[in-house]
Amino acid sequence: MERLNRFLARSGVASRRGADELIAAGSVLVNGERPPPSGVLVDPDRDTVTIDGRIVKPRTRHRYLMLNKPVGVITTARDEAARTTVLDAVGEEGLAGHRLFPVGRLDADTSGLLVLTDDGELAFRLTHPRYKVAKEYIAVVAGSPRVSDLESMRTGVQLEDGKTLPAEVEVIGFDPAAGTGRTEVRVVIREGRHRQVRRMLQAVGHKVQSLRRIGFGPLKLGRLKVGDWRVLGEGEIEALHRAVGVEPR
Repeated sequence: MERLNRFLARSGVASRRGADELIAAGSVLVNGERPPPSGVLVDPDRDTVTIDGRIVKPRTRHRYLMLNKPVGVITTARDEAARTTVLDAVGEEGLAGHRLFPVGRLDADTSGLLVLTDDGELAFRLTHPRYKVAKEYIAVVAGSPRVSDLESMRTGVQLEDGKTLPAEVEVIGFDPAAGTGRTEVRVVIREGRHRQVRRMLQAVGHKVQSLRRIGFGPLKLGRLKVGDWRVLGEGEIEALHRAVGVEPR
């Protein structure tokens, strides 16, 4: 037996918080009856749970999560300094008995979309340079980049570890209020070098004040709140596999 909201979260419907909202809204039925807003215990092997008439079933194979990583959380399974890790962020509910690990890295001072899974083959391909999986960021930088700065990033920037691959770069906002101003820049890269976006912008003369990843391959962060996580849908999992040439099982 397990609580209904945990069952819904484990099945990929929503986070536990989102499941509570669905239950309270009356969208969820257990054996054809509406459970109380406080939830109920269900037996996944015996009870029939539906959302708006659709039967919900838990997954039994690999587990795939999307986390909106907060600033200060470390992208590792364990940290010797006892800092908060991404596994701490998703907790036992997110792990659901699986040995998950982060796919790639986000620096402690970078927030946004991070995938966690126990699918080693997929994780390897998603992070291998050969597959050039796109990673989309929103950076807030000091000042206002010139057209020549953006063009440098679009053709490749020379860093200490070599020239970068061409990136997609565009200015999406400017705030003139703060001193010399600050600019929002959208950057899409297809590499995974250490602190690459920060170093590219620094190389063209603009220090990054904040950095958030909003896209990873076919995945988009969407409205997932900072610190929240959710199980990926079947369509998203298939899209990730297709992005790296793996036939979904």
